[in-house]
Amino acid sequence: MFENRVFVIAGATGGLGQAVAHAFAEQGASLALMSTDQVKLDALVSDLNLPAERCVTHAANLLDPDAVHSAAKMVTGKFGRVDALIHLVGGWTGGKTLRESSAEDLKFMLDQHAWSTFHMVQAFLPALQENGWGRVLAVSSPFATEPSAKMGPYAVGKAAQETLLLTLADEFRGSDMTANVLQVRAIDVKGTGKGTSPGEIVAAMLYLCSDEAAKVNGARIPLY
Repeated sequence: MFENRVFVIAGATGGLGQAVAHAFAEQGASLALMSTDQVKLDALVSDLNLPAERCVTHAANLLDPDAVHSAAKMVTGKFGRVDALIHLVGGWTGGKTLRESSAEDLKFMLDQHAWSTFHMVQAFLPALQENGWGRVLAVSSPFATEPSAKMGPYAVGKAAQETLLLTLADEFRGSDMTANVLQVRAIDVKGTGKGTSPGEIVAAMLYLCSDEAAKVNGARIPLY
């Protein structure tokens, strides 16, 4: 399904990231796996058991624009192209009212969700545009559009991330590139039956990255 396509997965070593990596590898994609932990990246590559020509890893701080641009150069240097960017970097802080929240809480959420997304898009977008075909996806939360008490910094971070992706989607209009957001309340990595399973998220991603989903652009897709 995705032979000759190159997928960049940020946050690849998390529970969802590993499921996404396995799913796209099984569909023939080549993978550029990004995380802050090289040991975990190496373990994931070993588990995927892909030939060296189909996989590359890069441990990078996504809050450092120079590091992210360096990663983009490395990926395009190896594969010659980038077809999709999947942003799975997580992070949560909450349980406090706005009065109780610190400025650091808000900064942390903006860093994790907005700034990491901004740097990834800026670094990899030229390669996507060079192809004239591309997909950009991020996993967000319904709290981005329906904030709840004691979730302020998280909701702000996710709202900022969604705004970036939907702006990008509007800039993509009229092309063969799309940007979409998947909203989940909780990712059920342990299979408890509470929340959205990685398999459900992966199924939506496989569709959104297909040619058949070319008209789905700028959507907030509820998976909860």
